[in-house]
Amino acid sequence: MAVGESPLSQKQARALHLAALGLLHKPRRKAGKADVLAAVRRMSALQIDTIHVVARSPYLVLWSRLGDYAPAWLDELLAEGALFEYWSHEACFLPREDYGLYRHRMRDPGSMGWKYSHAWMAEHGEAVARLKEHIRANGPVRSADFERKDGHKGGGWWSWKPEKRSLEILFTAGELMVARRQAFQRVYDLRERVMPDWDDARDLRPERECLEDLWCLAAKALGIAKASWLGDYFRTGAVDRRVPDALCGEGRLKRVAVDGWDEPGYVHGEAGELLGQARDHALKPRLTTLLSPFDPLVWDRRRAREFFGFDYRLECYTPAEKRQHGYFVLPILHGDALAGRLDAKAHRAEGLFEVKALYLEPGTRQTQKLLAELAAALRACARWHGCERVAISAAQPADFGRALRVLMVESE
Repeated sequence: MAVGESPLSQKQARALHLAALGLLHKPRRKAGKADVLAAVRRMSALQIDTIHVVARSPYLVLWSRLGDYAPAWLDELLAEGALFEYWSHEACFLPREDYGLYRHRMRDPGSMGWKYSHAWMAEHGEAVARLKEHIRANGPVRSADFERKDGHKGGGWWSWKPEKRSLEILFTAGELMVARRQAFQRVYDLRERVMPDWDDARDLRPERECLEDLWCLAAKALGIAKASWLGDYFRTGAVDRRVPDALCGEGRLKRVAVDGWDEPGYVHGEAGELLGQARDHALKPRLTTLLSPFDPLVWDRRRAREFFGFDYRLECYTPAEKRQHGYFVLPILHGDALAGRLDAKAHRAEGLFEVKALYLEPGTRQTQKLLAELAAALRACARWHGCERVAISAAQPADFGRALRVLMVESE
């Protein structure tokens, strides 16, 4: 922190965080395809998940920022090569220009844990090599192109058919890439055909430099971050505080104090204008929207708890009888607060967006502003899903649910 600079308040820090992640206010114009790419670049990583009781996570993350847009644009950007897929925070869409930052992971796939199996390669090496040659000779493939012969149904890693496991291992090793998606299924092709302009000998920088770039990108995406948040963003492992301090010495990061934090925050060295706006209270969080469980605002559950007091866990893998809030619960962002959560399902064929249960966070004020803006967000999300009707089955507090239902009916 520079001499004479006062600490940021929690409110200023949250506004900076939301602004950096593109969640400060509603978009000022209708989104275009270029805005999808800009949003991914702004976050640096767009996490992929296949659950689709509502729109699949990457599409929903973009909707939270862009409003009504065409999900096909994301698929087109991947097919056109503006984006690529790889393991980042988890499986993610990533800007093409960041490919080199992940190349060291590909060259050392054994470090990727369950995503790669030396044992599988040792046992099935010849079959894996034949699969790769099949792609070389015949072009891109999907897992679905191979017939299952062992009688098992698909599912997690251990029930994948052999070709699927081999495809994923080759993907983790960077020998295959995702050329495009077809009905959201990965279509795999050789790296040299998807990334023909890349050459390791010419383009690959030292691993330490790539890690430092990732930590700086994390600080830029988050607006302001503790050292531990930097390490989580791209899953680079724990970051010792001496690392961002050294980057501050190089001018790549800036150390900023925040009221209530017992450690410094770090801001990207080129984010001076945004930091100044936060100090001047010029960043006004005014967005009310629904978030994916895999939105970068909340994917680090510890950060969401420390920064917003929002204790959140995904319960889709929890037995139904043990769930507290529901199967696929969407956090509710209201201004600079995570004000609640709701369990939703889009019944597209029936044109119904169902809110199975809605919960306000303890202490959230039940204002008319929250009611009106949440009703508008629900209507907008439902319309984007192709649903004209919204049904709210249960809510806590109950009186807030009743008022919201009345408002939804009045607006139909």
